[in-house]
Amino acid sequence: MDNQNKSAEQGVELQNNGAVRQAEVDRKTNETNIQLSFNVDGTGQSNIETDVPFLNHMLDLFTKHGQFDLNVQARGDIDIDDHHTVEDIGICLGQTLYQALGDKRGIKRYASVFVPMDEALAQVIIDVSNRPHFEYRAEYPSQQVGSFSTELVHEFLWKLALEARITLHVIVHYGQNTHHMIEAVFKALGRALDEATMIDPRVTGVPSTKGVL
Repeated sequence: MDNQNKSAEQGVELQNNGAVRQAEVDRKTNETNIQLSFNVDGTGQSNIETDVPFLNHMLDLFTKHGQFDLNVQARGDIDIDDHHTVEDIGICLGQTLYQALGDKRGIKRYASVFVPMDEALAQVIIDVSNRPHFEYRAEYPSQQVGSFSTELVHEFLWKLALEARITLHVIVHYGQNTHHMIEAVFKALGRALDEATMIDPRVTGVPSTKGVL
């Protein structure tokens, strides 16, 4: 979506909700210290500094392809492993997304996006439903990408879906290179979330027969 269209949709959103759709959170535990801010109606700008380089790369891709703005400063107990840091960043991102969307008036709500990355193909389906659910279908050729454990992709996505209260389905249809497969997932996640959270001028109120999301 070009900047002109996004600006127009931002205008509709501002008219509906009276505020830019953004939020920030600080999370400090005995395991991690995280400051994260997220703007749904951004321009693809990221400032990401964590102890997990591969996650930095994936979050940068997510931000650019979703046309969000994301700032993350995170330090964790990586002397044990990357688990707590990745998990808690997923929690924080989900919390800011949930806060930023507010009552969800006018959003498209649903999206399904395929993204290829060379030989790999990933699909992400989203319902901004206020009903957290996660389905994950992915088998990677290797258990590591550099020092990053591929099982942490599941951990990050599940915590994101839980805290954002969205229904999230992620399918990696095929691939041979684990890096390519995970990269396709994060690009598809950004694009699907961007589409699902767009303001549709045809929608009056909340896109649900229940009248609330």
